[in-house]
Amino acid sequence: MDTSADTPLRALTINCTLKPAPESSSGDVLGGQVLAALERHGVRGDTLRAVDHRILPGVLADMGEGDAWPPIREAVLDADILVFVTPTWLGQQSSVAQRVLERLDAELGETDADGRPTLFDKVAIPVIVGNEDGAHHISAVLSQALGDVGFTIPAQASVYWNGEAMQKIDYRQLDSIPEPVSRATATAAANAAHLARLLRAEPYPAERFRQ
Repeated sequence: MDTSADTPLRALTINCTLKPAPESSSGDVLGGQVLAALERHGVRGDTLRAVDHRILPGVLADMGEGDAWPPIREAVLDADILVFVTPTWLGQQSSVAQRVLERLDAELGETDADGRPTLFDKVAIPVIVGNEDGAHHISAVLSQALGDVGFTIPAQASVYWNGEAMQKIDYRQLDSIPEPVSRATATAAANAAHLARLLRAEPYPAERFRQ
C-alpha cells in the first residue's frame, strides 16, 4: 500500500449480511452512508459482501484450496480504514461476521517489515443494523475483537440503528436517515479519517517489536 502523504486514504467496507447479492441489504445502505461520509474527508472506499465469497473456517491467513479469504485479506491490508458492518440476529452479530473476525485473528501472528502486527496503523468503524436490540453489545464485541487484532477504534466510532421493537421495518426501508444516525455517521467518519491520517504520518513505534 502506498502510504505517502499525498495518496488518498482508502476504506474497505465488509458487509456481513446473511443475504447474498443481489438481495437488498440494510447493511449496504448504512455502510454506504458511512463511506459517503468518509468521502467528504477525502477517503476513497470499496465494498464487498463476505457471504458472496467462500471464506473457509479457520484462524490462518490462508486455509488452502478453495479459500476466498486471501484476496479479501489483501484488500484489508491495502485499506487504511475498515468499515465492519453486521446485522443483528438474536441480539448478536451475524455468523458471517463471526467468521470474518475469526479469519482476522490470523493477523495476531503476522507482522510487517518492522516486526509489528500487520493491522497496526489501521482504523476500524463498527456498524450495526437490525430491528431488534443488541447494538451496544455487538459494538462492544466488535470493538474489542478488532482492537485485539490490531485496529485502532476512534472516539465515538460505532454507528448503529435499531428499529422499533417487535416491528418489521428495516433500515433500507426508511424514507430518510434518522438524525441521530446521521450525526453518529458524521462523527465516526470525521474521527476515523483524522485518526487514519495521524497514524499514516506517525505510525505506532516499532522499537519494542525489534529484537
